[in-house]
Amino acid sequence: MLCRLSDLRDKEVVNINNGSCMGCVSDVELDTCSARVTAIVIYGRSRLFGLLGRDEDTVICWSEIQCIGEDTVLVKYCPPPCPPQRHRDSILDRLFG
Repeated sequence: MLCRLSDLRDKEVVNINNGSCMGCVSDVELDTCSARVTAIVIYGRSRLFGLLGRDEDTVICWSEIQCIGEDTVLVKYCPPPCPPQRHRDSILDRLFG
């Protein structure tokens, strides 16, 4: 099956690890030296109609793509672990802590 980048753009991405829909392909990353697609990008969800920006984009390596179908792209994606968040100390903790 031949597929153009414009055809790939709006396909739904489904993670086969948990069956969740991750969104639609928004962009691709290309290696200009080897002329190969290296990853697909799913833009993060917009917050408050885009006024507060959007969540982080999801970049899925080409090697994680299992199958490209008519309407969907099946991927085997494991999100990277989140860095531990710093707990904000409350004012009371700082005063009496």
